[in-house]
Amino acid sequence: MKLNNLRPAAGSTHSRRRIGRGPGSGLGGTSTRGHKGAKARSGYKKKIGFEGGQMPLQRRVPKFGFKNINHKEYLAVNLSTLQKLADKKGWTEIGIAQLVEAGLTNGNEKVKILANGELKSKITVKANAFSKTAEEAIKAAGGEAVVI
Repeated sequence: MKLNNLRPAAGSTHSRRRIGRGPGSGLGGTSTRGHKGAKARSGYKKKIGFEGGQMPLQRRVPKFGFKNINHKEYLAVNLSTLQKLADKKGWTEIGIAQLVEAGLTNGNEKVKILANGELKSKITVKANAFSKTAEEAIKAAGGEAVVI
């Protein structure tokens, strides 16, 4: 057996349909495209959201509200979560790297510390933002709040 002798198994391949090669082929005339209309023309490409001339959904649905382009999205982390991490892992300094290690963030998100819960440990916390009450609670526990 040599490479030049290899052939596909009998019946495993099919010759492709040759559309638009005259009436004798059985696929001449309109060449499986039907009669007239956009899909019968050459160069037809359906646009995304096109509904056959009906008013598209994105234009039927009313628009309202306001999108602030300067809005910053933060991942909220509570003081109670920081306290649990400090107790469980024995950390005295908690930053983004520690939150990634704990599985709370992927490292690409901005983190804001919120004052939900109670902080008893003296911890240095490094985050992108702090609520005023969270910052006061960290300082009251003897820790430090560092804005990255």
